[in-house]
Amino acid sequence: MAVTLEQAQRVGCVCLKALLRFAFMVANNLVAIPSYVLYLIMLQPLRVLDSQSFWYIEGVLFKWLLAMVASWGWWAGYTVVEWGDDVNAVSEDEAMVLVNHQATGDVCTLMMCLQDKGTVVRQMMWLMDHIFKYTNFGIVSLIHGDFFIRQGRAHREQQLVLLKEHLEKYYRSRNRKWIVLFPEGGFLRKRRETSQAFAKKCNLPFLKHVTLPRLGATQVILETLVAPQENGTPAGGGAVIRESKPKGLQWVIDATIAYPKGEPLDIQTWILGYRQPTVTHVHYRIFPVKDVPAEPEALTHWLYQRFIEKEDLLTHFYETGAFPPPQGQTKAISREMTLSNLWLVGVQSFAFLSGGMWYCIFQYFYHCLF
Repeated sequence: MAVTLEQAQRVGCVCLKALLRFAFMVANNLVAIPSYVLYLIMLQPLRVLDSQSFWYIEGVLFKWLLAMVASWGWWAGYTVVEWGDDVNAVSEDEAMVLVNHQATGDVCTLMMCLQDKGTVVRQMMWLMDHIFKYTNFGIVSLIHGDFFIRQGRAHREQQLVLLKEHLEKYYRSRNRKWIVLFPEGGFLRKRRETSQAFAKKCNLPFLKHVTLPRLGATQVILETLVAPQENGTPAGGGAVIRESKPKGLQWVIDATIAYPKGEPLDIQTWILGYRQPTVTHVHYRIFPVKDVPAEPEALTHWLYQRFIEKEDLLTHFYETGAFPPPQGQTKAISREMTLSNLWLVGVQSFAFLSGGMWYCIFQYFYHCLF
């Protein structure tokens, strides 16, 4: 089949744009990440004198770095529409976020759609596969205090012990509020067949759009972060109403990511921007932590129910292009998530100016020494 001149020009434009975007991303990383590290090295005396202020500043810098990642997708036309509960209402409380996992772009999508949720981004902790430790962003996540979990049955018990120790050491001392995890333990395409075989064996529902979640990390987080008086309190079980908010984890946010036609974005697409502008849809449900059972068997059932509900949500979305309305309502309301281009340009400008400043400082000391 002959290629027309117009088609060749279109392909050429896409390739050129992808090349320019890749060059910008590389430059962005070369100035932003070293600047983040150097700023925090310079602020180590503040960490000793006033750790709360140190981690506040670190959180702001961390949020700006995530905003840079968000900008790569935003400027390529990869936007987000949100459905369901308004998580802004609990953005100042402690919450655990459970997310379905389809591709590497899921993390980028969350980095984007949480940017306008108050202090959430700078005060959140991520649980991610250990392989991300060796990416360009690994050093940032290490400093920020994210947890890298090693997958596989052979490592499972040890990783859960390490997770508990990590939470006890870093979560409250660094004033974290939200913790994000992907309970499926891997990408949908990699785990679906195994999950379906397990479901058939255990007489569980057959799932196509999600996989059955794993209990371990969720259970450790609840055991470690939920205040004792809340953990295991049944819904409507005569819980004492207090005027002040209780300490500890207060909410579980069930986030469901849906891509048009079930075609997820990956990190390569996010960076290079060769796919046409795409709207990713994110649905939220908020559960009070007192409604989440503490016993392993009951918690497993509760967690399975959340992902069975995700399956129903995604099935409805792929059939209709929208999420179903909440129970008792006739219409689902969506909210278009927006980012300020002026703010994104300001964050990017700060990164490049910081890179130039550190370069000049090193040049000065180099000439002084040699």
